[in-house]
Amino acid sequence: MPPRRSAKGRSVPRASAVILIGFMGAGKTCVGRALSSELGWAFEDLDQRIERQERRKIADIFRESGEAEFRRLEHEALSSLLRDSGPRRKKVIALGGGAFVQETNEALISAAKIPTVFLDACVEELWTRCERQSREAGIERPLMSYRERFLGLYEQRRPRYLKASLRQETSGKTVEQIVAELIRSLGLRAARS
Repeated sequence: MPPRRSAKGRSVPRASAVILIGFMGAGKTCVGRALSSELGWAFEDLDQRIERQERRKIADIFRESGEAEFRRLEHEALSSLLRDSGPRRKKVIALGGGAFVQETNEALISAAKIPTVFLDACVEELWTRCERQSREAGIERPLMSYRERFLGLYEQRRPRYLKASLRQETSGKTVEQIVAELIRSLGLRAARS
């Protein structure tokens, strides 16, 4: 059977783990949970792992310790998570919006040979999703008070996200549609199949 190809023509390896990347509001956690459930795999959100280890919220880490310390914690958590993953431990992993754009993290992921999926949407839709999520959950997102900075950061990070093994458009789609498309694109089988 010939290897599957991404939208850019790159070969996509048969996955025993999948890493979801993208900007805030892309749906990494929501899609990740649904995808892991559909596949019967474990799910891990890197930001939630950091919060458990540090016993404080990401926003608090940024505020109290600064971005450099957060990125150090993020790299350590990702390194540990990738060591815990393997062919027998099937897992869907959601990264925070800035994790994949850090060169040291991208190198770890590349060495682990785990396919990455860039969940993409137009920046206006991402902004709207983040506003709604912040309001509904009462969570603090530092970038949400600066629309221009949000838009600028998305444009700055997008070229790095496009290095992913696969790009999945999420605009105007339900979580179920996104999951079904990912399963097909990655050549996987749902647990219920």
